[in-house]
Amino acid sequence: MPELKLFSGRSNPCLSEKIANRIGTPLGKCEIRNFSDGEIWVKFNENIRGSDVFIVQSTNPPAENLLELLIMVDAAKRASARKVTAVFVKGPSAPW
Repeated sequence: MPELKLFSGRSNPCLSEKIANRIGTPLGKCEIRNFSDGEIWVKFNENIRGSDVFIVQSTNPPAENLLELLIMVDAAKRASARKVTAVFVKGPSAPW
């Protein structure tokens, strides 16, 4: 059975931590940076090859949140994740 890995975008790290605690898995380590021209850079700091990857990210404005999510999905697929699932957070942080 593939290993489950949970990662957080920068839009809602507190909610991602709560989800990780609830399902009993540590939040994955990744770096997300912005270049001086505004482009987004993502690096997963652990092996995700063959894993089921879940990425928690809000799609609320600014538009960079959605772009960050798409770049994270692309980086996960390029790192040979078996399956990538985007967990969309709509609206301000959820009440849980």
